[in-house]
Amino acid sequence: MRLRVILSLSVVASSALATARLSAETDSPAVPPAPAAQAEYDGIEPELTPVSTVFQSTEEPSADSVIPPNTEESEDEIIFDDPSPVKPPANPYKPLFYDNTFGSYLSNPDHPYLLGERFKEMPLGDDCSPYTLSVGGELRHRYMHEQNRLRPGGPVNTDYNLWRWRQYFDLQLGDYARVYFEGIDASIFDNDLPPTPIDINRWNVQNAFVDVKLHEWNGAPGWFRYGRQEMLYGSQHLISPLDWSNTRRNFEGFKYFHHTETVHIDAFITNPVNAAAGNQPLSQYDNSRDKPDTSVTFSGIYATILSDGGPELLDLYYLWLRDETNTPNRPDGSRHTAGGRFKTTREVQDDCCKVTRIWDFETEGAYQFGNDDGKRVSAGFFTSVLGHTWTTVPWSPRLSGLFYYGSGNHDPNGSTNNTFNTLYPLGHAYWGIIDNLSGQNLYDWSLQLNAKPTKKVGLVGAFHWFEKATTNDYLYNVAGAPTGTLGGSRDIGQEFDLIGTYTFNPNFNIQAGYSWFWYGDFVGTNIPPRNTATQFYVQTTLRF
Repeated sequence: MRLRVILSLSVVASSALATARLSAETDSPAVPPAPAAQAEYDGIEPELTPVSTVFQSTEEPSADSVIPPNTEESEDEIIFDDPSPVKPPANPYKPLFYDNTFGSYLSNPDHPYLLGERFKEMPLGDDCSPYTLSVGGELRHRYMHEQNRLRPGGPVNTDYNLWRWRQYFDLQLGDYARVYFEGIDASIFDNDLPPTPIDINRWNVQNAFVDVKLHEWNGAPGWFRYGRQEMLYGSQHLISPLDWSNTRRNFEGFKYFHHTETVHIDAFITNPVNAAAGNQPLSQYDNSRDKPDTSVTFSGIYATILSDGGPELLDLYYLWLRDETNTPNRPDGSRHTAGGRFKTTREVQDDCCKVTRIWDFETEGAYQFGNDDGKRVSAGFFTSVLGHTWTTVPWSPRLSGLFYYGSGNHDPNGSTNNTFNTLYPLGHAYWGIIDNLSGQNLYDWSLQLNAKPTKKVGLVGAFHWFEKATTNDYLYNVAGAPTGTLGGSRDIGQEFDLIGTYTFNPNFNIQAGYSWFWYGDFVGTNIPPRNTATQFYVQTTLRF
């Protein structure tokens, strides 16, 4: 294991030397309020507000831009939350590469140089041509060592390496159309166990869509999109590309979106595509062309209301997942999810009107109804995060607390199914970065401490206490599959996560994390006994 870590760190060192000309100094990614520490890695600066992974603050494109402004949070923003009012220059890299904002970044004559910026917004023809082409991507490597996790194959001690290459081409056809393409090659090597659906996807199409401008209303264009696309909404509790995975989820279908300065409205009808989005079996998709699963339809309407100059944000949404491949003991069927999310911050000033402390608050909940295997569905989830940042104290510490509840089935023999379906979440950012659990039939109490020793280094420590919401339902692993037997103790266990991220600039960062999971009484009675689970990783990311 030590040899593999040394090799991984050597790769990091060589990458840093290769990018020595990247002299730009930018802060490590900011993150909105949220505690349960889960690690991603990015160093991206998008916009969200969840529990334990990423957050943001970015410059929005003009109303005529084909790329809509972000109102979502990235994985790093959720974990490395920093509501401090002093922000670094807007990071042009977003959680979804098709939302990158290099236009506004390059228009600033004082912007720090970034690797690959010369290949962004390239005019096709003379310098004033309305047609532009942007080319970019990402290389990422992660070394993993894990022991006794709740994963298929039972408790094991194993290590392996994950590699990912993403490459995109973005063609802007003036202010009326756009063509976007992104490929991916995700692989796993030196692994002892068979790969999981989120580990491998060789040489496939990740995004490929066309945008067409339909109309102009209230000073902003309305767009129609068709094709293959990743999706990310809000704090990623329900809809996320799952960037922690090696493959990233994607969908194929239609979308309409209209984003003004204060209201964003999206409506979509899609089918999941790759194995990370639930399209099985992996053996059919790891080395062949991905294609949408037409037996599953995922559609919805998602609206975001932004306050006029204030810190408040309100999300309202309706989502419909229709899964015709009903699986026993899995929450599927036809499920409608209606919910909302609210977040805000409040600054505390001293006598000189200097901001010394910041309170941040976020809450989200949803009710789920429909039918599943002939049973009526009545389920839901609720979560809240309260955080406090000391802006004038060394390392700008932020202490936050999280509560999460995902309903479980009260009576497995009854006529109602109460198990909540988490849809397509960023579970890694909320229910522990060791990835043992899903948010179904789950209570999670969490405390998280964030600190920034320097503007390029972010540290996170998070503690979770997990329980089953009801004893009459299963425990569900990170993939949403039932684990163990019914009944037994509600005590699942406790987890402690440590994460450190060094962000050289928006192009390059390295992250390391270590986790412990101490199993409770449920494990050993309803699941074969196992010792404490641990996980260690080192992840290096280079964007260009």
